[in-house]
Amino acid sequence: MTKVLVIATSHKTRGGITSVIKAHQKGEQWKEFHCKWIETHIDKGSIFKLFYFCKGWILFMLNLPFYDIVHIHTSEPPSAIRKCLFMWWSKLWKKKVIVHFHAFSPETTINGKYQKVYKYLFGHADKVIVLSQLWKKYVNDTFHLGDKIQVIYNPCTTEILPGKYTKQHIILYAGTVNKRKGYADMIKAFAKIASQYPDWKIVFAGNGEIDNGKKLAKELGIESQTQFLGWINGKDKDKAFKEASIFCLPSYAEGFPMAVLDAWAYGLPVITTPVGGIPDIAKDGENLLLFQPGDCDKLAIQMGRMMKDETLRNHLTEQSTILSQTIFNIDTINTKIELLYKSLIN
Repeated sequence: MTKVLVIATSHKTRGGITSVIKAHQKGEQWKEFHCKWIETHIDKGSIFKLFYFCKGWILFMLNLPFYDIVHIHTSEPPSAIRKCLFMWWSKLWKKKVIVHFHAFSPETTINGKYQKVYKYLFGHADKVIVLSQLWKKYVNDTFHLGDKIQVIYNPCTTEILPGKYTKQHIILYAGTVNKRKGYADMIKAFAKIASQYPDWKIVFAGNGEIDNGKKLAKELGIESQTQFLGWINGKDKDKAFKEASIFCLPSYAEGFPMAVLDAWAYGLPVITTPVGGIPDIAKDGENLLLFQPGDCDKLAIQMGRMMKDETLRNHLTEQSTILSQTIFNIDTINTKIELLYKSLIN
């Protein structure tokens, strides 16, 4: 009986890694391999973080002798540094180890000042999972891992609730409201064309620089066409996605953006940037609309194109649904995880 220890952040932590592991929990492989999630971090204050790490380490040491595979999820340097301890102890016990790499920027991780940390993790891993072909190239260019590295996409994880809502003229943004995600570019771009589309508005779902966003919208004269919902989940999230007609993520850097996967799951036509895993599947004008990060003029053009052309929106809606039900389907991804576990044991 093969058993897998999953090492990652808390199930209470907001973000992509937690969503991905919760999706893995729904797969048959989670039961088949008796997976156990060891939580080593939480997105709270220093005392909580220290408590979670110590608790996780103790649970890890107590459980490791009875498990065969250790599946480590990591991303930016603080996470990677913590995971080195788990890698060292796993290899001391001669366990098979998978490193699942979720980072959004090569500059802050594999090509930054903590490069040796990632070299240690990837070098000692039996298998390294990355989120796209582009990230496979980044990692292989730096560490030359060859066949040790494998692309497994994040799945569409959203659980769509039964509630029904009327579609509105809304362009939705979902994610942390910060510079990396490009929220200010979305406000600036919409401001260029907002007067032409007075019945449309942009809506931001996420925590972060909300006050700055409101201030910018007011300065650009689109305060009445801009709304900030804060962090939402459950019914509120379901409502926001179902009421939206377009989804936009103007991000500068990603692994594979969970927000875009959510949009596809809801069948929303997407406007986004060719970063992270998006170039693996993006066909501009065929399954989404693209613009380069920071190009507000092009974003404004793409927004206008989508708002005025219902036929285009309907076509991209169909394409979003196809993507969510095929390449990024949760069962498809979980089957790949299952095959990976089996290959390590065999």
